[in-house]
Amino acid sequence: MKKLAIITTHPIQYYAPVFQLLHKRGKLDVKVFYTWGEASAHKFDPGFNKKIKWDIPLLEGYPYEWVKNTSKEPGTHHFKGIVNPDLIGQIKNWEPDALLIYGWGFQSHLKVLRYFKNKVSIFFRGDSTLLDEKKGAKAILKTAFLKWVYRHVDHAFYPGTNTKAYFKKYGLKDEQLSFAPHAIDNGRFAADRSDEVLLLRRKLGIKDDEILILFAGKFEEKKSPVLLLEAFMNLNATGTHLLFAGNGPLEEQLKLKAEKNGRVHFIDFQNQSQMPVVFQACDLFCLPSKGPGETWGLAINEAMAAGKAILASDKVGAVADLVEPGKNGEIFSADTASDLTRKLDQLICKGKSGLAEMGKSSKVLIERWTIEEQVNVIENAVKNG
Repeated sequence: MKKLAIITTHPIQYYAPVFQLLHKRGKLDVKVFYTWGEASAHKFDPGFNKKIKWDIPLLEGYPYEWVKNTSKEPGTHHFKGIVNPDLIGQIKNWEPDALLIYGWGFQSHLKVLRYFKNKVSIFFRGDSTLLDEKKGAKAILKTAFLKWVYRHVDHAFYPGTNTKAYFKKYGLKDEQLSFAPHAIDNGRFAADRSDEVLLLRRKLGIKDDEILILFAGKFEEKKSPVLLLEAFMNLNATGTHLLFAGNGPLEEQLKLKAEKNGRVHFIDFQNQSQMPVVFQACDLFCLPSKGPGETWGLAINEAMAAGKAILASDKVGAVADLVEPGKNGEIFSADTASDLTRKLDQLICKGKSGLAEMGKSSKVLIERWTIEEQVNVIENAVKNG
């Protein structure tokens, strides 16, 4: 059985189920190396403006090792935030046949790419896109550098159309690429939570026949929650409500803007076990991000698994694959209040029944975007690599 060492920064609610299934199926011998260090399990999340501790098991069901991080400023927000003098030694001691590296943009991860090139098979997982690309001298230098980086990769897994285009621009060939869909636990978000949904809507004062629009995530600039609030307040849609679920740096600004509007509601960050209820309570999920860096937007997967219509900006990486205008939602031009307002109005005018039909389409579209399919692709590529 081939041994696969997985290199990633910290436990993430979207990746742990992949590692658990890889280990459970037993077709590969896997071990995860967490490079941020043990402190990352209880880290402060600046996007939510609080410490986050997920209530689903992220460190159970697969073998892993913590790697000591000696960075003076630990974190994933800069290149020198992940510095692991012992990482190469820990990997060598385990004697893997292949590596799967999540992201190259950290000192240690790039060092591992360079060291193990031509020693073992190197697989790479990333979700970067070309959506925020700029032209000019810096772009030319960036292209040269990224082509050099990806020469160290034997095979890459792309989660969707936008990332495939990114990998191809920076030198990877079709035969070096496999589609491994970005995925969440579809079953958990689809499981009926109607009793709790009813309680939540009643608590918020939202009637059964009224439409609820949901924003769920970090209240930060790149996600444009203020733009969504302003667009909603420009509408004259009676019987329509907007719910912000989360926390973050823009929270005070949002609440001040909305304080006199009885149709705008706020609830704090909700943990993973509660999020299916929040998604199922809405009629329309909106992700209005302007970026940079909204490379995918897995909340869209979650909302679709819950059977909801989607409205998202064209700067969200997932929309190229998951949003079919007129079928399961709409796409608007990022950071454009007029277009967002128009698309919101267009969707609200469909009424609850029309949005529910779009939600059914979402549920069908997301069926093949599964953790099982992602694991299948990884197993096949590593076994044949």
